[in-house]
Amino acid sequence: MEEIVSSCIHHDIQTLLSYATSLDKVNGEYASYLYSNRRKLFGLKVGETIIGCIGIEFLDGDRCEIKHVAVMPDRRDEGIGSRMVEFILEHYFISSMVAETDRDAVLFYTKIGFEIESLGEKFPGVERFKCVRILEG
Repeated sequence: MEEIVSSCIHHDIQTLLSYATSLDKVNGEYASYLYSNRRKLFGLKVGETIIGCIGIEFLDGDRCEIKHVAVMPDRRDEGIGSRMVEFILEHYFISSMVAETDRDAVLFYTKIGFEIESLGEKFPGVERFKCVRILEG
């Protein structure tokens, strides 16, 4: 895992972020990682290809929010997403993590120890979920 700090967005990162947010928001989200000291973006490389990324935002105290987590489709179901979450937990002192997601990612978060709460329909026909993982000190 390496922190992504290049001012030019790598094609793989652009592709990965497009899986986690709408394509028209990718450049803005990438810029927010570059210019905010509260956000960090990490990529997982195999050879020269970035196969996964995770973006976090540090909140007050020792809490963080997962803003984006994405894995290339041909590398899914290999535990890459959970390894990226564990990387963050191993490298930062964090007491809790939170993420907001859609129904498609609820199982992923449940498998790695997050509690899930429905936020209802934030957009017509789109139910959103709050996922929280409290870590023992």
